[in-house]
Amino acid sequence: MKKILVINGPNLNMLGEREPEIYGSMTLKELLKWLKDQARERGVRLYSYQSNHEGRLIDRIQACASRGYSGIIINPGALTHYSYALRDAVKSQPLPVIEVHLSDIENREDFRKISVLRDVCVAQIKGLGPKGYLQALELLLER
Repeated sequence: MKKILVINGPNLNMLGEREPEIYGSMTLKELLKWLKDQARERGVRLYSYQSNHEGRLIDRIQACASRGYSGIIINPGALTHYSYALRDAVKSQPLPVIEVHLSDIENREDFRKISVLRDVCVAQIKGLGPKGYLQALELLLER
């Protein structure tokens, strides 16, 4: 059975409360429960991790291959735009990684249009809300 890790970065623990007009009203707990149900229907074990701390996210990424994961779905939050350390962690491990954003980062403030992770991920999905996570899961299952 495939194991996939969903990583959510800074402030994503505030989903449902923080700017629902941009990020939606679903909480992170609700989103992950829904996604885990979708994964289970597809014969996949989905694990999740959220942190507001860059180093903890990097540690988790670095451990993925040795823990038997077959892919990573990551919403790096604001770290998307400037964390070269997170980028290097994604680039240095052998698993496919898909970058996901609830909002369309290319139709927001100028600084949000930049993703330092885009070119080290196998795909970037943006602007689909929670369905973007499901699309990422399906892309990983095709690999």
